[in-house]
Amino acid sequence: MEILHFPTETFRIFLLVLLRVSTFLFLFPFFGSPVVPMRVKAATSMILAFALMPVATDANLLFPESAGSLAITAGAEIIMGTILGLSTRIFFAAVQLAGQIISFQMGFSMISIMDPQSGSPMTIMSQIGYLTAMILFLSFGGHHVILGALADSFTLVSTGGITLSSDLWKTMSSLTLSMFTLGIRMAAPCMAALFFTTCAFGMCARFVPQMNVLVLAFPVKIAVGLALFGLTLTAIHLMVGRFTAGYTQQLTHLMQMLGR
Repeated sequence: MEILHFPTETFRIFLLVLLRVSTFLFLFPFFGSPVVPMRVKAATSMILAFALMPVATDANLLFPESAGSLAITAGAEIIMGTILGLSTRIFFAAVQLAGQIISFQMGFSMISIMDPQSGSPMTIMSQIGYLTAMILFLSFGGHHVILGALADSFTLVSTGGITLSSDLWKTMSSLTLSMFTLGIRMAAPCMAALFFTTCAFGMCARFVPQMNVLVLAFPVKIAVGLALFGLTLTAIHLMVGRFTAGYTQQLTHLMQMLGR
């Protein structure tokens, strides 16, 4: 089959595959950022959709005949891609939350840089933690997990046949809640060290009033925070490894609930 001479039925199936793949990729943390040109995003989505066409054909996907069924099917594909994409973004949001907490404790809350990924201001520690987590995710083979999940999605969930159950809502709610707990666990070493450092300077201000605590505490808290941030990067390394190892099972579980 030539690339530029699709049969009509095959081209229709290609559009459904492209809709599912592009929605998922446009929500992926790095790929969906404004830094990546729109043409690159569109071209990558089309290439992946074309590569996944044999899987979709073997799954016997059917293109809806009426306009109403087409709208419902397109909406279902967008919802599915959104849910799968959010399951990835939640973890990286936890890493950014840990960096926000550490920056606030260190006194860097007023020092923000423009995040090229989202176009919004972000603290320095959040940016470092986010980029580190993204590099680790790719080094652990997270992109292979994503490609495998996209291929399996066409056999687990038929086009337009998703089911929005209460179990799915509970699962997404638990993932959202885990973002806060995971972010606090990553930032726990720095939080504890900076808390005791603040308490120590508070006692110094109480017993030695002549000491200028505001001048001395700021560089000390920065030094302690940077030293303990290395432990946080180690924790991020472990968390990313565990997340990547269980990411296949997590995506499969979500797709099984969507395909009921």
